[in-house]
Amino acid sequence: MRRDSWAFLISGTLFGFLLGWIVTSQRTAAPVAAAPTSAAAAAPDVAPPPPPLDERKATDLQQTATREPGNAAARVELANLYYDAERYDLAIPWYEAAVKLNSKDIDASTDLGLCYYFTGQVDRALARFDASLAVNPRHLKTLLNQGVVRAFGKQDLPGAMQSWQKVVDIAPDSEEAKQAKKALSDMQSGHATLGSGGRSGGP
Repeated sequence: MRRDSWAFLISGTLFGFLLGWIVTSQRTAAPVAAAPTSAAAAAPDVAPPPPPLDERKATDLQQTATREPGNAAARVELANLYYDAERYDLAIPWYEAAVKLNSKDIDASTDLGLCYYFTGQVDRALARFDASLAVNPRHLKTLLNQGVVRAFGKQDLPGAMQSWQKVVDIAPDSEEAKQAKKALSDMQSGHATLGSGGRSGGP
């Protein structure tokens, strides 16, 4: 599912975009905010376009959710459907309803955080990741995405590196750790570039 693969977009071209931001922002007084939509535009071949929304399935799931107010799974499935179609604004209320019914569903909670991020609600995204990690502080997907949002949404590079290092420490052989190691390596390369010649003249 696209929900699982999104965090892995930090590899390749997208992380090169972040690396460029590191160099640029540390050379100038005013850092440039890196929005996820800009990164996606810079790397059109990183991920396939979203599938079209299955309107019939969405309608069926809405009807199920209306009939069954305690059915968290139907709400998650509907939210996932909207998420995969990149209709994040429509996914949010269904994830919120699902998490309200089942606060232990960390995947739904973290996907809700990503929806907040993609709709420009960075602080709410990070708060939602904190809620996910309160349930399971070792949840790799949450930590990996927390690092991405810290880096792109808050320009908090030390915080991002801390999140990614936790992924590596918890599960060094996991796919998430592979992506976290790539992110950390690129961060370190960016700082090395600055130290070896990233500065022009001036005090």
